[in-house]
Amino acid sequence: MWILLAYVFCGLLAWSRRPESGFGRLMVVVGFGAALSNLARSSDPLLFTVGQAVDLLVVALFLHVFLAFPSGRLGGPARVLVGVAYAVSIGLQLTVMLLGAFGEANLLAVTDAPGLVDVLHGIELITLSGLLLAGVGLLGVRLRRERRAVRWLVGSFALGLVALAVLLAMGAFAVSGFALVQRLTLGVLGLAPVAFLIGLLDARLARASVGDLVVELRAEPDDLTPALTRALRDPTAALFYWLPQYRNWVDHDGSPATPPPSVTMILRDGEPVAALAHHPAVEPDLLQAVVAAVEMVIDNGRLRAELRARLAKVRASRARVLEAGRTERRRLERDLHDGAQQRLVGLSLRLGLLEAHLDGDPAVRQALSEARAEVVTSLSELRDLAHGLYPAVLSGHGLAVALESVAALSAVPVRLSITVDGRLPEPVEVAAYYVVCESLTNVGRHAAASGASVEVGPAGKVLVVEIADDGVGGADTTRGSGLRGLADRVEALGGTLRVWSPDGGGTRVRAEVPCG
Repeated sequence: MWILLAYVFCGLLAWSRRPESGFGRLMVVVGFGAALSNLARSSDPLLFTVGQAVDLLVVALFLHVFLAFPSGRLGGPARVLVGVAYAVSIGLQLTVMLLGAFGEANLLAVTDAPGLVDVLHGIELITLSGLLLAGVGLLGVRLRRERRAVRWLVGSFALGLVALAVLLAMGAFAVSGFALVQRLTLGVLGLAPVAFLIGLLDARLARASVGDLVVELRAEPDDLTPALTRALRDPTAALFYWLPQYRNWVDHDGSPATPPPSVTMILRDGEPVAALAHHPAVEPDLLQAVVAAVEMVIDNGRLRAELRARLAKVRASRARVLEAGRTERRRLERDLHDGAQQRLVGLSLRLGLLEAHLDGDPAVRQALSEARAEVVTSLSELRDLAHGLYPAVLSGHGLAVALESVAALSAVPVRLSITVDGRLPEPVEVAAYYVVCESLTNVGRHAAASGASVEVGPAGKVLVVEIADDGVGGADTTRGSGLRGLADRVEALGGTLRVWSPDGGGTRVRAEVPCG
């Protein structure tokens, strides 16, 4: 009787809280089904017959209600499983009753075939036991996907099905101790409504804490996810923002993201503003309260995400511009090398041959010699120009060799320390090369220094390039385009460039470029 009251009471409570869900109605039906099965103990033949007819129907009802939590609806495999359970519990039970099972009080008996009754009744019990264990398997699969607050409730459902399956198997094989196991099974099945009541209380307490959530959301305007996971008690909870100008979803960092299927849209004037991702089993009333709290503070988080998305696009655009410039410089270097330089070399050789074979006027020989010297000078200038467009030694021999050549040509003595093993990504090497070149050029022109040091090496996932001198300091980093261009080049790769230049204290330039 107490199981009847527990299931009916909890079912009515769930029905009143969620009328759209069939779970509450199912719990009420289970309670009354258990009550009808108790009629099998009656001495009245009619009541006894009714009780025996529905005695195993309650097994299918337990399987149905446990697999249908919390929506009251069954999925594909669960629907098949429960359908077979209903067919077996009703069809075979009525069949064995027609064959004379359960004695003279059975009003449905039309014949007496005890041998066949034993076989069919055993098949019925074993089949229902197997279906219950299959239901436990479905709950086990679901248990891994459930949020923590619901796992223990689903676990109590699985435990009830296991106890019921063991009881049916003992009945099929006439194992001793059936009465004791029956009492234990009824106790385990009675845990389900108690667990459900605790779950409802837990959900009510969670809704009561939404006021604290508002305070947390205001205190953490940057990333709302931690506060949402605590409020919903769902580690999968996350907030995504819709940016109409980019026509895509982003996370709190402004990175493009795709919301999962289970989301609740937050709308404004009919247009999406954000999407709250959560587990499908989150209690609807709690979810509604959390969404209302998020709507109060969502604008700040959305603006921050939009700014980060804009910044990411600006960085990507800057990187594309620098890459396009680098590609164009390499093309110009190649064209100069393969075109103008080759023609000037050929012209110099032809002028040399004419000068060697000319026996005439000394003035003409002098003119040819001067023309050849001009060609050689032009060729040297053209080579310098081509190498200035792109550091050929860098692409050919690597960063260490390229910096050694730069230090050797510096106007001041340079102490060089390079701890780079192997080659780095080409954009990183180019950025480090130009930082050193520009810095040493500034040292030679403006610092009045007696020496400089260059240190290049990895620090974690970044390449650190540091140039220091003992000059007069006082460098104005806001004037001139050299350092600004270096900063753009470094920042386009996600790095930073800083300059320290106190009066009389020398100048130190430090660049950190991601290279992991």
